[in-house]
Amino acid sequence: MQTDNKQTNFLTLFFVAATCIVTGGLIGALTNLINGKVSPYYYQAIMFWDFKDIWIAAVAQGILEGLLYGVIFSIIFTITFGLVTKGQGTFIFAIRQLIKLTSLVLICWTLGGLFAMFLATLSPEFYKAHFPMTPSDKTEMLKFAWVGGSIWGGMIGGLLSAFIGIVIIKNNWKQDLKVRQ
Repeated sequence: MQTDNKQTNFLTLFFVAATCIVTGGLIGALTNLINGKVSPYYYQAIMFWDFKDIWIAAVAQGILEGLLYGVIFSIIFTITFGLVTKGQGTFIFAIRQLIKLTSLVLICWTLGGLFAMFLATLSPEFYKAHFPMTPSDKTEMLKFAWVGGSIWGGMIGGLLSAFIGIVIIKNNWKQDLKVRQ
């Protein structure tokens, strides 16, 4: 019976790790799906892309980068999950924590975009001086600011979620144990 339990625990950890990686790809796809529509010019200017269908390429780029960030996050999250729960955590428990952390990334993505738009509105000259590829048209400048700010916000959110995830898993596991007793 103990062998089955170890095998089940290993499979749980495997599925948790795989889910983290896929979630990274989905976040990248979703955010670049939006960003690519908002400002294709951003990708032309920053990535030096000069071809048709930049939006599709932006989504593909988001998936690629999301999967890479997902691998890094997966290592931290899965190791923490396994150690804190001593291999006894369920897949559902991990998913509940992952949903919270994914929400944090998306909130930071949104706040980053809004903050950059605020800076561009507050002082367009300052913004253009620090980001020379910024378009002169006010609407295009705000779109450009949204995309750049949201990307930074998402990256900061990912970093925060990796570290906050450790605390969330630990605290919620303690609560789960109390409820079970």
